[in-house]
Formats: sequence, structure tokens, C-alpha cells
Amino acid sequence: MRKLLIANRGEIAVRIIRTARDMGLETVVVVSEPDRDSMAAGAADESVLVGPAPATASYLNHDAVLRAALDSGCDAVHPGYGFLSENAAFARKVVDAGLTWVGPDPSAIELMGNKSRARAAAQDAGVPILRGTDGPLEPDDDALALAWDIGFPLVVKASAGGGGRGIRFVNHESELLASIETARGEAASVFGDGAVYLERFVELARHVEVQILGDGERYIHLGDRDCSMQRRSQKVLEEAPAPDLPHHVRDVIRESSVELARRCGYRGAGTVEFLYDPVREEAAFIEMNTRLQVEHPITEEITGVDIVREQLRIAAGEGLSLSQDDVVFSGHAIELRLNAEDPHKNFFPSPGTITRLAWPTGEGIRVDTGVVEGSVVAPFYDSMLAKLIVHADTREEAIARLLAALEHTHVEGIATTMPFHKLLLSRPEFAAVEHHSKFIETTDGILEAL
Repeated sequence: MRKLLIANRGEIAVRIIRTARDMGLETVVVVSEPDRDSMAAGAADESVLVGPAPATASYLNHDAVLRAALDSGCDAVHPGYGFLSENAAFARKVVDAGLTWVGPDPSAIELMGNKSRARAAAQDAGVPILRGTDGPLEPDDDALALAWDIGFPLVVKASAGGGGRGIRFVNHESELLASIETARGEAASVFGDGAVYLERFVELARHVEVQILGDGERYIHLGDRDCSMQRRSQKVLEEAPAPDLPHHVRDVIRESSVELARRCGYRGAGTVEFLYDPVREEAAFIEMNTRLQVEHPITEEITGVDIVREQLRIAAGEGLSLSQDDVVFSGHAIELRLNAEDPHKNFFPSPGTITRLAWPTGEGIRVDTGVVEGSVVAPFYDSMLAKLIVHADTREEAIARLLAALEHTHVEGIATTMPFHKLLLSRPEFAAVEHHSKFIETTDGILEAL
């Protein structure tokens, strides 16, 4: 591997460029019209225009991105997260063009991209799963009988789903059939696949996940994370390791995640996600993400492992640089996603020009960003400006450090979610690990306190 195309934008493009440069690789980043003068474009050795503002005409344009790689002489493509990162068809085009795909084989992306097939694969590997249907619902299935066997409340899930789409929660049998049809319609419209399945719903569940790495021969985990603080199924705060998790649960999710990777012959970085029921002290498989996660920095902070470096090594055929015994966990890390949204106006997007920008510095503080002072935040893409990451000896110290870091963070010209983060970090429920994935929506007065 000599020259790497980064098929992404924003902070993750800058993050990948940093490690690639440290490894002696030349870097090329694709840009849309609004991103011509972006931080990522300035950080890379080259930038290639791939289209106008709409992502469908630029960052999601298979032919334009592949042409950019070939015309610029790249021999590898790193997709980052989002956009084309879990698109098996694009990954296959990259490989067929004779380039190196920095990610798992397209077949693994396809397997884990289908939620019902992924569920079956997880069960075969000994990963704990929730009670549910064995595969998608068929036209002649007695959905009501299956639902009663699973028990209410339950959830209807699109087999090809993701990002909270194609999902319907069902509390009573009277809602079931209509919910199935609605989920099927949404799934067919969004994913081109109307297949759905049923699964037990865990109330007040926490969202925990395991970071795995595999090179086709060796497979390891880099510990677990908790991503329970969410707003409308989108992660807001993440931390590692997952706090207040019983040892037996932690051992099961880590070991079974590695076994799932082994069964798939997995190559690259991946994340196995679970719902954790604190009442029953049980965890159950949700899905596997076959890409780099937004929250990977907190795992890097507690392990000292550069996950992007491992991705690039594996893709280049060099294999993992470490074994499971080499992974040592240290302290606690927390990350927040700072978005260009106005929490006082129902989180309405806040595009515009950043007129002043100052990030916190000091021991245990890391900022991953794709903007600088003077950057124009366009309305066309994800609103995340940066990730603020802290590392400390204990969780309590990490919370205090992140709150202090926010006091030294200044973004002017646009509204940001900073007041919302200060509120969440100060909540006693967060300190006591009493929050869950629906905490923000179900806690009275939390948004009014802003």
C-alpha cells in the first residue's frame, strides 16, 4: 500500500489522514463542491472533486469516487464511517478494480448488513440473542401466534435496516399487524427490501458494544463501550469501558464477539452491538457494524491501540500487530459528539460560518475535528463538528475532566449542542449509571432544563 484514497469528509477524513501520514502513506481525499476548502482537503496531499453538494451526487457516487481513486494513482480506499463504508456493492467494485479495500470482505458486509441473517450467524457463534423469530416473517406465517410466543412488548425490525429505520415498537396485539405492514413499507422504500422479523423488546435497556479486530487468522477484542445516552436512536455520549457491567456479562459479550468474528473469517475492524438488560443482568445481540465506529477514540484511549493503523496493516496483508495478551486496559474514557444544532430550538440544524473557535487542551484531552475557525458548516451533511474525548484514571475523574474541557471550548457564529452535553454530564442518573437508551425521551423536564 502506497497511496490511500479517503472516501469521506469531516473529522473522520482528518483522523484517517493523520495515521496514514504517520505510516508514510500518501493521501487523497474526495470532496464535494462545498468541501473544496475544508480542513480535510487541506490536510491531505491531494483532494479530488467528485460532485456537487448532495451526497448522492458526490460522496455516495460510486463511479465518481472510484474514478477519483484510479485517476489519482491510489492503490487503496478507506471509507471511514457512514456514506459507502458498509456498501458491499461499492466494496466489490473497489476490489474488482484491483484496489485494496480497507475493510472486511464484501461478503461479510452483506451478511452483517442483513439483520435477520446476522442474528442467525450470531446465534451459531454462541452470541446471546433475544427471543424472536427464526428469520424474516413469511406471508403464510401466523404473526400473532409468533408474537404471543415471544411476548409483548416486542419490536418489528427490518432485516436490511439500520439507523433506526424500519423499526416499530408493539405493546399490544391490536397494534401488531398494522406495525408489520408499516415497517415493511418503510423498509422497502428505504432499503429496497421489505423483509421484517420480530424480536423481544427490552425496556430501559443499555446499549453496549465490543470492538473487535481480525486479520483472517487471528481475532481479538479491544474491550467494550457503553453508548446508552442517545437521542432519537442517535448516540450522544459514549464511554469505555462500559460501566457497572457484571463480570460474567462482560466476559460473555467479549468472548462471543471474537468467536463471531472468527466464524466469519473477519478482516478489519468491527463492532458487535448488544442490548443490556440491567434488571435481568443479560446482554443480547443487536447487530454487527462492519466498519470503523464514530466512537473508536475512547477504545484507543483505554488501550493505546491505533485502530486505524490496525485497519491499514490488515488491509495491506501485514496482519494484526498485537495479540489478545498484548491488550492492556487503563482508566476510563468518555466522548461527546459536538453538533451544529440548536438544543433550544428542538435541535434544529445550525449551518453557517464559525467566527471563533477554541478547543480545550491539557492532560487526558483529545479533540477530533474537521473544522477550523472560518470553516463554513454546510447544511447538506451530518452536523457533527467534533468529538471531545477525555481519558482519566476513573469514571468520576473523566466526567469532571470533560465538564472542565467544555468550559474551555468556544464555538461562535453557529449554535452547538454544548449546553445539552453539560446538562447530561451533570445529571445524577448519568453519574450513577441509571440512564438507558430512552433516558432523554422519557425523563420529564430534561430538555426544559436547558
